[in-house]
Amino acid sequence: MNTITPTADPETGFTVEAVKFYRDLQERIIVAFEELDGGGKFERNDWTREPGHRLKGGGYMRVMRGKVFEKVGVNVSHVWGTASEQGIAQMPGAKESGGKFAACGISLVAHMANPFVPTVHMNIRSMATSKTWLGGGADLTPTFPFDEDTADFHASLKQACDGYRADAYKEYKEWCDKYFYLPHRKEPRGVGGIFFDDLDSGNQAADFVFQRSVGEAFLDIYPRIVRRRKDMPFTEADRDAQLVKRGRYVEFNLVYDRGTKFGFVTDANPEAYLMSMPPVAKWP
Repeated sequence: MNTITPTADPETGFTVEAVKFYRDLQERIIVAFEELDGGGKFERNDWTREPGHRLKGGGYMRVMRGKVFEKVGVNVSHVWGTASEQGIAQMPGAKESGGKFAACGISLVAHMANPFVPTVHMNIRSMATSKTWLGGGADLTPTFPFDEDTADFHASLKQACDGYRADAYKEYKEWCDKYFYLPHRKEPRGVGGIFFDDLDSGNQAADFVFQRSVGEAFLDIYPRIVRRRKDMPFTEADRDAQLVKRGRYVEFNLVYDRGTKFGFVTDANPEAYLMSMPPVAKWP
């Protein structure tokens, strides 16, 4: 398989450092999740853009279908080049850069075999056009919410936010609640978490430390929640409720999710940006 060297293009700038962290976090998540699964192994698929494509770079796709994790993807992408007209309209600073951009990030979605283990999403990313900014967050989508899980998940993310600035958790929690909402259903996607985007405080080093702390907080808390719930007995009715809830997840990701839309407008690898889709879902 082709592999990608993060330093291959001088236009990537700050994203070189970001990719190094994202890839390290990806590998540590893989180790933790394989241990939790007790038998499943991640398939590794590195992809690169074909010669002559308007974009350069590619990604590192990691997907596991196991016993505990029915389907989990942990992908890192790193692309650069000239955005399409549609992409330029969606990227701050892209017009000023003549469409030149570099983007990288790690994106994770886990759909679990046991209906009592919540679906989870985590993403942190960086973008460079004529300016550089960061985004990310994590949110929990249980079929059957447990107050203990919700409280612990939020507490871990709040700790990461508190190390950045005092009001960050309140702001990013509210942003998450507003963003991960299905207007056509008039219901939230799950029990929330945090979400932030276009982060450029003027102190890039501090912004990046915060972003890394979000990734570390996720790696700390989610495995604990999985261990707590993965062996709980469940019925066919519980499973049916889980599949209906997954249908809501599909609706959000295909209609509203910014990452999915970005994948479409940047001509990214569809297998990568549609990794978030569950293996099975249903609608009543």
